[in-house]
Amino acid sequence: MRTQKRCMGYVAIVVDDYDRAIEYYTDKLGFVLVEDTPQPGKRWVVVTPNLESDCHLLLARASDEQQQGFIGNQCGGRVFLFLQTDDFWRDYHAMQAKGVRFCEAPRQEEYGLVVVFEDMYGNRWDLYQNAQS
Repeated sequence: MRTQKRCMGYVAIVVDDYDRAIEYYTDKLGFVLVEDTPQPGKRWVVVTPNLESDCHLLLARASDEQQQGFIGNQCGGRVFLFLQTDDFWRDYHAMQAKGVRFCEAPRQEEYGLVVVFEDMYGNRWDLYQNAQS
């Protein structure tokens, strides 16, 4: 019997400019540009933390005033995205050196090591490493 694999393929994040967003996510966060395909009136732009990841970030340029209002506040100010790492300190120091804005000092929780940061738009992320890693 064949089993189907289900996973999150893409998470869309509203951005103001494709090229600025690509530069930020690839340079500051170390993501990889997977695809940048022109489409009528827009582009299909996909980045990922690594090429083996099943979940990718779709950089979606705001197309109207309503969408522009959500840039940087897609989740009402709470942590919106979670970037899991196998080496917290490596990624924390690399991101810090690139000027990523951290909202707090790293902290140890029962589930692992975590720190909140904001992307270029103000969306809040957790960088975390599971306690088992």
